[in-house]
Amino acid sequence: MNQEGRDLNKLVSHDSITRLLSPPPTIVGKLIKYGAIGRITLRNHFAYVYDFLIRSIFLIIIMYIFVQLWRVTYQGEGSSLIEGYSYEQIIWYILFAEALTTAFPSLATRVEEEVKNGDVGYKLTRPLNYIGYHYVGYISEVGIRLLVNLCVGGLLGVALFGWPAFGWGWAGFILMSAGAITVNFLLNMALALSAFWVEETRGLEFVYHKLLFTIGGMLMPLELFPQALQNACRWLPFQTVLYFPARTAVRWGDSSVLPMLLTQGIWIVLLAAGVALIYRQGVRKVNVNGG
Repeated sequence: MNQEGRDLNKLVSHDSITRLLSPPPTIVGKLIKYGAIGRITLRNHFAYVYDFLIRSIFLIIIMYIFVQLWRVTYQGEGSSLIEGYSYEQIIWYILFAEALTTAFPSLATRVEEEVKNGDVGYKLTRPLNYIGYHYVGYISEVGIRLLVNLCVGGLLGVALFGWPAFGWGWAGFILMSAGAITVNFLLNMALALSAFWVEETRGLEFVYHKLLFTIGGMLMPLELFPQALQNACRWLPFQTVLYFPARTAVRWGDSSVLPMLLTQGIWIVLLAAGVALIYRQGVRKVNVNGG
């Protein structure tokens, strides 16, 4: 069992903390309960910042490839703008999208292992909501990973182009990232909970990642897609995960922030309802089968 697991078990087993984790069902009690889980997750992942820095080497390699690719593309086009994006904006866009992508841990792997080894039954007996438990740990881990990625990637961007003039784009990126992380968590959790019925969910996760890479807008902004594909992407949740935050960061002046936030909010509500339904069916299956 890793350090995070030991700390969480200690949190649950200790008498005084158990009383803390079992307050009346009030908002304050829930905030205290899940805040404790978030602090433990952050503390454990701060101990592995160097590991995150080493992983960020992969981000630098990927960005080097994109820098060369888009430099040739712009030279071949003979234009300083492609669909309203300058070469500098395209690179910063991909940098923000990559920083988010590489910050997302594999949720399917964790839930799948919990189902396979029976830990899910133990966690269902805790005075914690199973989905909420994973959500708090997820956003804490993504937060520290994203911070490291932005620091490493930002240094690369500044080295190439100097300090960017994003204005309020930085704030827009943070605002959009909050909704993006939540949507991504819900999509991943929906796939991960499939482990109650199928043994392997990593294949589903692999397909989902490829959708994020393409129609999610990681490889390029959606404006560069054919119009028919752009119209289709507007009806899918994938754009809210990477395209919305990255575009808001580099093109704050012509980004429709409120419609984007509304779109994220609608998808969060719909996906949360779907995840809750899948979870209830999965728990019922566990109770019926007794394991």
